[in-house]
Amino acid sequence: MVRVCVVGSLNADLVVRVCRLPEVGETVTGGVFHTFPGGKGANQAVAAARLGAQVRMVGKVGADSFGRELRAALTRAGVDDGWVGVDPEVPTGVALIGVEESGRNLIMVAPGANARLRPEDVPAECVEGSDVLLLQLEVPVPTVLHAARLGKAAGALVCLDPAPAVDLPDELWRLVDVLTPNQGEAQVLTGRPVRDVHSARAAAEALLARGVAWVVVKLGEQGAVYASAGEWGHVPALRVRVVDTTAAGDVFSAALGVALGEGWSLPSAVQFATCAAGLKVTRMGAQAVPSREEVEAALGQGLDPSGPFW
Repeated sequence: MVRVCVVGSLNADLVVRVCRLPEVGETVTGGVFHTFPGGKGANQAVAAARLGAQVRMVGKVGADSFGRELRAALTRAGVDDGWVGVDPEVPTGVALIGVEESGRNLIMVAPGANARLRPEDVPAECVEGSDVLLLQLEVPVPTVLHAARLGKAAGALVCLDPAPAVDLPDELWRLVDVLTPNQGEAQVLTGRPVRDVHSARAAAEALLARGVAWVVVKLGEQGAVYASAGEWGHVPALRVRVVDTTAAGDVFSAALGVALGEGWSLPSAVQFATCAAGLKVTRMGAQAVPSREEVEAALGQGLDPSGPFW
């Protein structure tokens, strides 16, 4: 069983499902409210566990009901939450999410305790023994850099989902084995438009030049483009009925890390991740993740290039 360590965020997702997302200054009524566990780090941790990995989570919550509920959700998913700290001075992170009938979403985040996750909260022993280290950018960049150093020293495959996209130190690029930006993040990181498979390939090659070993650009309904030195390819998206796209990218990145940690080739791992993310968007809630058996069944049926994915 592949061993995964996730260093990242935990948020309570406060979700309103509406017929359509409002314009600036507009109020849309008639929505249905839900509360779900979320946060990019916790979403990846739950996804990795559901997909067959042994997972530990490193993060921080507040001393409030949201924090207790988020840790309980990790435990229910089989994730070791022993490295999730509690900060009594700040609230747990919260995400306000609007989801329209098409599945598109709009998200605002108050980071709360996530912003207080310091390098000293990530000791070497929490990463040691891991095959894969999953990172995102909803916690401070110095903490992400510290964790990446530990992951590299421990011999783990270091995977970074650069979301939300921010300027990164040069050292971090060289520590990352697998980078998984979505279309918008790839555009921010490279300063070039990313609209289709060909522009995604160009962006991936630009990111490879910064020292990353593998880049996978998530293109939503257009699937995913992967690239490494001397190799690139495109995997089409699944054809599914979209319910909620929230955390589809988190599930993709976690599934990719699990598959690569198990020794899959990059093209096969991207197919596995595409299936996992495609099944996720058929369900409401960030951590409504398909099981390993469901993903393998979808893989067995083959990928449908006719779309749409979401």
